Amino acid sequence: MKNILFLGVCFLLAQNTYCQNDKTSEYKKRVLESTEVNLLSSYYSQDGENAAVTGGRGTEELTDFAPSINVAIPLNEDDVLAIDATVSAYTSASSSNIDPFDGDQPADPFVASTGASRQDTWFGLTANYSHSSDDRNTIISGNLSFANEYDYTSFGFGGSLTKLFNQKNTELQLKANVFFDTWNPQYPIEFRNSFTISDYDFEGESNFASGYTEFSTLNRNSYSLGINFSQILTKNIQTAFMADFVMQDGLLSTPHQRVYFADIADTVIENFVIGNDIERLPDSHLKIALGNRTNFYLNENFILRTYYRYYTDDWGIDSHTFKMEVPVKVGLKYALYPMYRYYTQTQADAFGAYNSLLSTQEFYTSDYDLASYDAHQYGVGFKYYDPLSKFNLGGFGLKSINIEYNYYNRTSQNFTAHITSLSFNFVAD
Repeated sequence: MKNILFLGVCFLLAQNTYCQNDKTSEYKKRVLESTEVNLLSSYYSQDGENAAVTGGRGTEELTDFAPSINVAIPLNEDDVLAIDATVSAYTSASSSNIDPFDGDQPADPFVASTGASRQDTWFGLTANYSHSSDDRNTIISGNLSFANEYDYTSFGFGGSLTKLFNQKNTELQLKANVFFDTWNPQYPIEFRNSFTISDYDFEGESNFASGYTEFSTLNRNSYSLGINFSQILTKNIQTAFMADFVMQDGLLSTPHQRVYFADIADTVIENFVIGNDIERLPDSHLKIALGNRTNFYLNENFILRTYYRYYTDDWGIDSHTFKMEVPVKVGLKYALYPMYRYYTQTQADAFGAYNSLLSTQEFYTSDYDLASYDAHQYGVGFKYYDPLSKFNLGGFGLKSINIEYNYYNRTSQNFTAHITSLSFNFVAD
């Protein structure tokens, strides 16, 4: 949830001629002066050779287009309602191989199937209500969320309490969220009752899934608690410390991700090796993240923004994230901001590469998101800002335009991604 930092301005009006006594009225500036609309679209593409759907071996080619709209509506001087809606339409070569035999070419982990599972749409909706006290030193907010995709549905709710102290130079926020997800498992085709190995010409063993069972629990619950502390140190330096704690339970494995064991012989149909089992992970997951964000105002044209986060969990992963951004003001209305992000993590205890795990293990996965790797992300953004909103569209003035491009790569894996986003912020006249 976004922090709301507001400098309230209050003063007493002159004697109210409509009153029958000498009482004064208090004027409050609105938390949000008028309705704001933010239109955002992003395009994401990736490629790699370690798809989790095919057991850590195969194409990871994916494209995603995600338009969204965010509307912030002032209900009165103190209250704001924000509604965010996002639609994400993607095409995935790896998920198409949930059933590699439904296409019009030989099944192959490095080739996308042309079947129905190659594409889908995700939809998410969030509503957030916030209330600010008269002195603007206390902010209370609550939110509701819903998301749906072909294989899961999620409901969530949460809230936050923000307190400002020391003439609003110090801010403390407590936030909590709960999500209840339900899976609609899409198991790989070879693990479905409709699949019969004798219907295919195969090589190797026919008892490829002798110990396989479907998941009995289809729910996943997530509980998060966050603490943020922000302090203006000087007129040029602001810092914030963040701590997040997340506890998950239920079905934390991904049902359509295969695993291949070193102690079970391969079964091959066409160019595709049939999975030995699906991913099996613990049914609980504790995550802890500690971070700091510090901004330095260098001069009227340059700002340095820095970010660091340390993450650890009880699955064996430890990670470090470093990010730096340098907005450069160009004239009165333009800003250019190059950015760089470095990420490194250790591998999860249950991780193993293709055909390296053993069937005797309790937990196993070949999802390279849980492997050990380093990653670099290079980006640049451009912002146009018009505080007077001279450009008008349907009663809304254009407040800003933002465009970003980022290039991402994992140095220890052959994985790359490109992310482009464009946003328009409008404010009602």
